[in-house]
Amino acid sequence: MSQNPTGQPQQPEFQPGQQPPPWEPPAQQPPAGVQPDPQTWSWGPSAAYQTAPDFGVPAGQYQTPGLSDQPPASNYQSPGSNYQAPGSGYQAPYGLAVPMANPYAPSAQAPYGIDPVSGLPYSDKSKLVAGLLQVFLGSFGVGRFYLGDIGIGVAQLIVTIVTFGIGALWPLIDGIVILAGSPRDKQGRPLRS
Repeated sequence: MSQNPTGQPQQPEFQPGQQPPPWEPPAQQPPAGVQPDPQTWSWGPSAAYQTAPDFGVPAGQYQTPGLSDQPPASNYQSPGSNYQAPGSGYQAPYGLAVPMANPYAPSAQAPYGIDPVSGLPYSDKSKLVAGLLQVFLGSFGVGRFYLGDIGIGVAQLIVTIVTFGIGALWPLIDGIVILAGSPRDKQGRPLRS
């Protein structure tokens, strides 16, 4: 319910069970000292600010970037017909995917791929195989022999024999380090995972 200026609730002008009258906006009164514009009959400083802007653009005046009103030339070829390898001067049109060569994929110089961290080719030796050989047969230096570290393999074998088996702790720890770390083979290449 709305209230009248005296603060008393105003009674509706219709009876219960009847449809209320449609809502009508209140009559606008101009602000003090402002006269209506006779051309638009609006209350404001001028008609230029009260009229709706014209968003229409005359035909031929506006062109969507990248599109043309002209049909393609008769010698037009599809983008796939003149494809060249990347880096050979061909630039694909916007929106078309160009297949790129994987720089870490196997090649003739790196048959097992390239390590993305160091950029070196992967070794032909496996990290898992080297670590397990070192853990289970490390007292004989087998894991180090597998990696090409003959000197360390012989040293582990001699320490195990001289200490009557107590020195086998060294190859066991060495195997765990191989499995958990980033070992390299004799040539300095990272082992494959």
